[in-house]
Amino acid sequence: MTPWNLLALTPLPPEALRGLLAPLGDRVTLSFARDRAAMEAALPQAEIVLGDWSAGLAMDAAAVAAAPRLAFVQQPSVGVDGHDLAALSAAGVPLANTAGVSAVAVAEWCLGAALTLSRRLVAADAAVRAGGWPQLDLGPRELSGSHVGVVGYGPIGQECARLFGALGCRVSHWTRTPRGEGYAPLEEVVATADVLVVVIALSDETRGLVDPARMKKGALLVNAARGGVVDQRALAAALREGHLGGAALDVFDTEPLPPDDPLRDLTSVLLSPHVAGVTPQSTGRLVASVVGNLTAAVEEKKIENVVNDAPARIRRRDGSGK
Repeated sequence: MTPWNLLALTPLPPEALRGLLAPLGDRVTLSFARDRAAMEAALPQAEIVLGDWSAGLAMDAAAVAAAPRLAFVQQPSVGVDGHDLAALSAAGVPLANTAGVSAVAVAEWCLGAALTLSRRLVAADAAVRAGGWPQLDLGPRELSGSHVGVVGYGPIGQECARLFGALGCRVSHWTRTPRGEGYAPLEEVVATADVLVVVIALSDETRGLVDPARMKKGALLVNAARGGVVDQRALAAALREGHLGGAALDVFDTEPLPPDDPLRDLTSVLLSPHVAGVTPQSTGRLVASVVGNLTAAVEEKKIENVVNDAPARIRRRDGSGK
């Protein structure tokens, strides 16, 4: 059998990637691209694309048009930012993600961030390091008994609901397709939550979905989705004006966070470098998911976690678009 041409856009060193994809053996030939020019040069021969988890390189409409042999795109993350799902669907090319592999890691981060904000742990640490002892001034509060609203109810949202519920919180959630116990309208979840946890995928429909000005006064915001889901400028204003009690952010409109971003100057914000889902355990699950799907693809078996409107089994193309 002729090997499949696999174009890898991931930032891993070639030798490391060859090691991870060793189970595919001689069923694939690997090429690599770490910038747009290299990607464009390789696309005419690419049959399978392994995406860039940082979303720096993606299969937009122009890239899809430049890849007449393309049969499958595997994204090594939950988010599929930058990929043009409509263009891929029109070309009959399935795009799969790694849904669920980071659910526990991200949910634990959200819980830890909420506890950090509610118990004022960062402020306490800073005060003690500076020689203070503010036992009566910090104003911490218990998370148990709070109303936690979860925006997004995929594997991460469901795990968040489980963890916060186990801590004694009352949990409600909103998702685009109503389901699950505790579902409530978005406006109600945003306006009534003491802690709002955002874990929904970014899309045209969810961009700017959460307006911090509509949240309950003194509420806490935890965002582990994408920066674009929350109006970041409005968030900075709500924190600066004291409308919100605090925020924990693992994601931002621009990453890394620019040096002059106003969020850096707000002590009520816990900043994190997009690592909520990065643990050895979740990485192991991600690698297993990616290798499993690539193996299924070259063996013409069913692909898991296809996110666009395309068949879950791939077929080889002759370069004429057929």
